[in-house]
Amino acid sequence: MAVGDINSAEQWMNDPRHRAALAHDAQRHLDFFRPSLDPSGGFFVLDNHGTPINGAPNEIHWVTRMVHSFALAKAWGAADCDAMIDHGMYYIWNVLRDDQHGGYFAAMRDGQIVDDTKLGYGHVFVLLAASSAKMVGHPDADRMLTDITQVLMDRFWDQDHGLFYDEFARDWSPISSYRGYNSNMHGVEALLAAYEATGDAMYLSKAGGIIDFFVHKIAPQHAYAVPEHYTADWTPDLAYEGNPMFRPRGTTPGHSFELARLAIQWWDLAGRPADETLTHARALVDAAYRDGWSEQGGCVYTLRYDGGVLTPDRYWWPVTEAIGALATLIKVDPRPQDEDLYRRIWQDADDLFIDHENGGWFHEIDENGKPCEKQFIGRPDIYHSLQADIFPLTTAVSNIFASLMDK
Repeated sequence: MAVGDINSAEQWMNDPRHRAALAHDAQRHLDFFRPSLDPSGGFFVLDNHGTPINGAPNEIHWVTRMVHSFALAKAWGAADCDAMIDHGMYYIWNVLRDDQHGGYFAAMRDGQIVDDTKLGYGHVFVLLAASSAKMVGHPDADRMLTDITQVLMDRFWDQDHGLFYDEFARDWSPISSYRGYNSNMHGVEALLAAYEATGDAMYLSKAGGIIDFFVHKIAPQHAYAVPEHYTADWTPDLAYEGNPMFRPRGTTPGHSFELARLAIQWWDLAGRPADETLTHARALVDAAYRDGWSEQGGCVYTLRYDGGVLTPDRYWWPVTEAIGALATLIKVDPRPQDEDLYRRIWQDADDLFIDHENGGWFHEIDENGKPCEKQFIGRPDIYHSLQADIFPLTTAVSNIFASLMDK
């Protein structure tokens, strides 16, 4: 099924053919990932043909994002999502949760701890999973929301700076002074979801503080190429280089698309204040596309802070986040070029990343635009690309779960 009619005079998000293509792709995502349910606990990581990969651990962000994704699909109206949500919620609470010290382990395998680090990145996804589960009525959501909120506020919240710490040992002793943009950006996502699920203004306020720091302070100081890494006092550490996927050197244009969408979501929930949120969100999108989009299609992974490509590898998730950002701008502040860009990005996705044979999206392509497995083995994620399908199907930019369930 073609992703859209390039000759259509109608805005694609209103075009029945494009909407049908998005719904078709979303359903194929769900069909591909349902076999990931591991009857012995957690979820299998699947290869590109949908076969479980033996020995892959259950990482906290993988399990929590499965819960969120199938909760989103349930809100959209997809059938047979409850078993996946139930399975993930049970695993988070009964296996990933640390009964001795509190918090949640980074990774488990066959009931054994693989990584006992307490990661801010993983913990904010527990908050996202609990919030999404609550919005579709899961009976265990409230206890998880209460627990993870307390852990985040007691252990990860830097009260002096209004941002999240990144990592601790299992017993909560410090293991580094590293501070990160990625965990805080996803912290905004989770806090906004928690506000939508509960109405508790504390979540919205803390999300707004993080937005203020990265969108209104840091982004303009760095030509809207937000630094990824920080010292203990939240000074950008431009020389830092860590894990090549989660803490790469340089700036990540995919995160600028993501941050822009989340900033607009916060702005909408906050009552659309007369501030610079839309201006800065658009500047983030413009800079990310200008500097990060490849002439061959797709978005490069990282850029040098002084300009130019640092990591030319092209992954699926920056493309999905570009779709989300453009769809959001079209909903609240449309410009003529936005529609053209939205169409081009979807066409790149269709040409390069969507797996038309098996369903879902390839996670990585090589320099020739062919699927490869340099950084990712198989399909360790449904979350980014499913959101790219479903978010444009509603006119809402916040309270998306509610908007889908009200349709």
